[in-house]
Amino acid sequence: MLNSLSYLAAEEAAEHNPIIPAWQEIVVGLIAFIVLCFVLMKFVFPQMEKTFRARVDAIEGGIKRAEAAQAEANELLEQYRAQLAEARTEAARIRDEARADAEGIRQDVLAQARQESDRIIASGREQLAAQRESIVRELRSEVGTLAVDLASRIVGEALADEARTRGTVDRFINELGAGTGGR
Repeated sequence: MLNSLSYLAAEEAAEHNPIIPAWQEIVVGLIAFIVLCFVLMKFVFPQMEKTFRARVDAIEGGIKRAEAAQAEANELLEQYRAQLAEARTEAARIRDEARADAEGIRQDVLAQARQESDRIIASGREQLAAQRESIVRELRSEVGTLAVDLASRIVGEALADEARTRGTVDRFINELGAGTGGR
């Protein structure tokens, strides 16, 4: 019996081609493939689709956020440029005002200096006139004394009377002043 079984197995083996599978294996493989496809389509593919959609949304959202951030940055840059231009304009205006103020202050200082100079000159002239008057008085008294001494030597009489001497000297000086034009 053993021989007959082995003969049958050998005959079956001779009839069966190893390249072509048995029909039972094809049916079991087909059923397993259909179950696998069903599980993949029902559970795995939707989950993968959800994950892919989430990634696409994240990428597109990131791009939109980046574009929005870029637009906001450009807007802020334009605002900063406008503020910088305004600050430069304001600085130029302040510089111009400072220059004008400095020129005004300079003119005021010059005017005050001129006034002070004029005041000092006027004060100097007044002092000079007062000194001149003082010198003229001193010279009159000296000239009077010298004239009286000279006259007493020439005339030979003493002119000791003070009131008379002063009157004579004053008359003499006034005649000199009238003769020279009152200088």
